Amino acid sequence: MRNSDPIPDLVEAKRAPFLALSDRIFDAPETLYAEFRAVAEHEAALRAEGFRVLEAPAGIPTAVIGEAGEGGPVIAILGEYDALPGLSQEAGVAEHRPVEPGGAGHGCGHNLLGAAALLAATAVKDWLAEAGIEARVRYYGCPAEEGGAAKTYMVRAGLFADVDAAITWHPAYFTAVDHARALANTRIDFTFHGKAAHAAGAPELGRSALDAVELMNVGVNYMREHMPDDARIHYAYIDAGGAAPNVVQAKATVRQLIRARDNAGLAALVARVRKIAEGAALMTETRVETRIFSGVSNLVGNAALEAAMQAEFDRLGPPAFDEADRDFARAIRATLGPEDTEAAMRRMGVAVDPDSPLSEDLLPLDRRPEGGDGSTDVGDVSWATPTVQARVTTCALGTPFHTWQLTAQGKSPLAKKGMVHAAKIMAATAARLIAEPAALAAAKAEHQRMLARTPYRCPIPDEISPPVLPRPAA
Repeated sequence: MRNSDPIPDLVEAKRAPFLALSDRIFDAPETLYAEFRAVAEHEAALRAEGFRVLEAPAGIPTAVIGEAGEGGPVIAILGEYDALPGLSQEAGVAEHRPVEPGGAGHGCGHNLLGAAALLAATAVKDWLAEAGIEARVRYYGCPAEEGGAAKTYMVRAGLFADVDAAITWHPAYFTAVDHARALANTRIDFTFHGKAAHAAGAPELGRSALDAVELMNVGVNYMREHMPDDARIHYAYIDAGGAAPNVVQAKATVRQLIRARDNAGLAALVARVRKIAEGAALMTETRVETRIFSGVSNLVGNAALEAAMQAEFDRLGPPAFDEADRDFARAIRATLGPEDTEAAMRRMGVAVDPDSPLSEDLLPLDRRPEGGDGSTDVGDVSWATPTVQARVTTCALGTPFHTWQLTAQGKSPLAKKGMVHAAKIMAATAARLIAEPAALAAAKAEHQRMLARTPYRCPIPDEISPPVLPRPAA
């Protein structure tokens, strides 16, 4: 390992502009593929810090890549900045108070995520320059993690082909090296085409696409009893056929979100769902078309990288909070139920004091989390290159993500302390991998062994393009 450790000081030296960046992203929440202000902010920060900037990688206008350094290994640090619909919330208050009713909000903390990742990349850049080390650090500004699978498209475009390792983090209600547990998923739009008719005057002439959608959902619901326990299926009506009940709906679309433990299990489940759709079309004498909207792979762990990040957590410890942070966390916890704490305990994999407002300890690497697995397009990056992820406390213990309570904490001092600490952990992990070639080689060898057993197959077909939006006129 390096003889001295300037990384924490380098992070502290640049913290102020990146905390301000996080606040600006929070104040202008944008959802998947519409993050035009967010990407402009990140591009400006990259240029201000002297990174070489690639705009719109993989043809995605709201993505950006910044690189610094020359030669040597390439360490990627991944950031995100997309918000969620319907989670508008005033910051710093422990009650539901939308800024814009029905508007978007940062209910998953991605304003913190992207800013911390860019702060970490900046610290590594400065360290490489000061130490005269040959290596490159590359920041990936990634939009549309919430359902848009931008990283999957970026992997498919070969943007990680020369990356030696990738590092990222996620805001959390605990601090630990993340267990590589995330489900593979795909979002498929099933559009049924029928025949319109007067619903009272000539119903026998109609063939209802909406009936087909509802029958499909019934079939999927009956299938739930016969799926693996860790599989999940959710749905949303994209087009219910119109608002006139006296017209037989000629067209209707349902989006099915299908999740499974791994890519192979996902493929098997998708095949069954497609058969149900075909059956619904047969029963209603309609025709069904399918289109994949997005897809992500399961997350692949890397023990060598996890050990390297754990070593940095052991050196730097967890973030430090004060009584004001605990008071605000208590106010948030007062809006939650005991079931939220119980779910948090399972997700953390360890028992903590259920009355604590914050998780302030570093959790062990060998803990055993249970349940609560979601999905992330970081999964596809983990197939392209060895990948490791940190979780760092930025919110009250047990705060459910994708809720107003999480959004309310997005600009809080406690969230910002966690954000800066996450930057230190990521930057220190990157520096360790650069300074210790054997550790990086072990991570890459482990990754190659995994790929030899199970080759990667992108879950999004080549003919499907990202559903990008046009850049607004200046």
